[in-house]
Amino acid sequence: MEETQRRIRAVHTTSTITVYQAYSPEIGLPAVREGRFPTAWKRDRMTWIKPSFLWMMYRCGWGAKAGQETVLAVEITRDGFEWALRHACLSSYVRGVHPDRATWQRQLKHAPTRIQWDPERDLHLQALPYRSLQLGLAGEAARRYADEWTVSISDVTPLAREIRTLVGNGDLDSAARLLPQELPYLPADELPAHLRP
Repeated sequence: MEETQRRIRAVHTTSTITVYQAYSPEIGLPAVREGRFPTAWKRDRMTWIKPSFLWMMYRCGWGAKAGQETVLAVEITRDGFEWALRHACLSSYVRGVHPDRATWQRQLKHAPTRIQWDPERDLHLQALPYRSLQLGLAGEAARRYADEWTVSISDVTPLAREIRTLVGNGDLDSAARLLPQELPYLPADELPAHLRP
């Protein structure tokens, strides 16, 4: 049952998919201004991208958490996103999916991307009974993300604040109307069974 409740939900076109991240203004504002991540953005660190806007709001506290005050919508190529999916390993060991823990650890050590399925969130940022994708990018994947896959970077901090205010005022209908319209995303290529949504 849980397996069918895993979905990649995202704003996407025929050629791009939008993911979200949050950074300090020192990173986020130059990224928006230049349309690409600045040199201060660490390309050798693991970075997590989230196709779910509300999961990002949960993670960054609507852009109120220290070091996450600038919320970015990063439009990347579908080709890049699907490369990341094809080269991913699950972020945690799952009995029955991996032959054994040692095999999973070897796969995880060498995989440039990691998949994690986390509970989707509602407007109050409470967990829902189905899960959405987080994708961790390291090494080659992080470099490709920053320097090859990124199509555009937008500052959605004002949107986050507006929705948070509406939720705080109890106007959930207006808040919901402002949410990015995320639809199920179906990768073009067949994914390995253990990574399928």
